[in-house]
Amino acid sequence: MTSTSPAPISLAPRVVVFDYGEVISREPSRADRAALVERAGASSNPEPFWAAYWAHRQGLDRGTTSIAEYWGAVADDLGAKWTPIDVHELWAIDHRGWLSVDPGTLGVLHALVAGGTRLALLSNAGADFSGWLRHGSFAPLFDRVFVSGELELVKPDAAIYEHVIDELGIAASDFVFVDNRAENVDGALAVGGEGHVFTDAAALESWLRDLA
Repeated sequence: MTSTSPAPISLAPRVVVFDYGEVISREPSRADRAALVERAGASSNPEPFWAAYWAHRQGLDRGTTSIAEYWGAVADDLGAKWTPIDVHELWAIDHRGWLSVDPGTLGVLHALVAGGTRLALLSNAGADFSGWLRHGSFAPLFDRVFVSGELELVKPDAAIYEHVIDELGIAASDFVFVDNRAENVDGALAVGGEGHVFTDAAALESWLRDLA
């Protein structure tokens, strides 16, 4: 099936900054999640696994926790013993789960670029994810890519938005931020930007056209 881009959206001199996870990407599928839980040996009782998975994520996203340290902390919470090979496999399964992209959002990105609107990407993600974000097929759409694990800053801290605004060379009033988490959008609003809590591509496109 062929996907087409919506009509151009012009927001210059504003810069629209996108989150990646569950905005450009789709959330990991049920099969992705099941594969990760199975490899962790937690299929019979997955809830503690997911609690541990998210409890230690900020250190990974902030760049203060290595991949091995992160999975070691998850294992400690579960009382599991994982070898380095186990960790490599868990990392790979987890990484793959975040690689599916939303064609609707990609269409909106192309419409913005066609309208002469500058784009940037700001993701709470480990530094290991920067290769995909900087060199994936969608990467040329963005003027800049900001990865929290490289900056040692995370959303919704004001400092990460201020860094992005400064690096883009824009006024805070020209900073437009799209994220699926309300607290992250609130962080952008707090530094003087505009923001939209992402639910789906159609609502995002409508909001952007109203803003234009």
